[in-house]
Amino acid sequence: MAAVPAWLRRDISDAQNHAGKEIEDLAHTAGATIGALDAVIRRQERWAGAWRQRLALSAAAVTAKQAGRVEDEAALRDAVLLTRPGVFLSVGPAGSMLLAWRRLAGTPAAKLLTEASIGAVLDDLGLRRDDEKVSDLADDLRQLSAGIGMVGMLTGAFAAAERYGFARAFGCWLADALLAQRLGWAYAMPLLGAEAGLGTGARPHRSAGSSVATGIERAKALLAAQARAALRAIDLSAELERRADRLLAVAPKLRAKAADMVVERLLSDNAIVASEKIAGMSDRGLRRLFDRLLELGAVRELSGRAAFRIYGL
Repeated sequence: MAAVPAWLRRDISDAQNHAGKEIEDLAHTAGATIGALDAVIRRQERWAGAWRQRLALSAAAVTAKQAGRVEDEAALRDAVLLTRPGVFLSVGPAGSMLLAWRRLAGTPAAKLLTEASIGAVLDDLGLRRDDEKVSDLADDLRQLSAGIGMVGMLTGAFAAAERYGFARAFGCWLADALLAQRLGWAYAMPLLGAEAGLGTGARPHRSAGSSVATGIERAKALLAAQARAALRAIDLSAELERRADRLLAVAPKLRAKAADMVVERLLSDNAIVASEKIAGMSDRGLRRLFDRLLELGAVRELSGRAAFRIYGL
């Protein structure tokens, strides 16, 4: 089980009110929490895909809300899972926001900040862009990822997004991608996107203070948010580990054809729909398998509906 020391939890809670904190203390707290998260990630658990995609759903719900949309996590999940593959723009604007965060969680970290990937996620987030801007931004991000400290990299991601006129959500996406590349993670973790407290632009309120002071306050707010997000991810990992252990414990009892493929899908994604096309398994067979998994307490039905049901850890 993932354990976070009590002192670190207290520090993260105290960081909520970061105005009176020193930036060095907040950097220490964020670094310690990221270190604890890194330890979980490097275990390379079989359920890590479901973990990342669950975080992606949370980030997408906050992104949609800040864009003035009404879709919650359930509506976003439906938009993506209940849509026929290949139907252009069929997931809708909010569903596309979920695709942006799923892209972060499911694309190898080394490929996230290419021009093609940046352009695609801007499209998913509904942000206007042109190829020249994307090329310049990619160059800026390469500089950020090499030779700059972690605090500078974090604040630089948001500054780069704003410099090119992009929204706060994109700054969160970039910061998470840069963190994954810096730490050598195979895949990025959607962390900052779910931090609603960062506000629309992740900017502190300006006062009569200097621009240097303003920059320090922004860094402090981002470090506190990163610590909270990393702790939330660690706690989610502990919950999913318990659920995954239960699923793996009952897996040998499953006699259905291709049951092992269904188990792997449940471990690698946030949820799957009951009508999922699985090689070697009929629709009826899949529904019966899910009924059996429910009886065994190995999965949850997430939609609450009698039809178009969705299952996950």
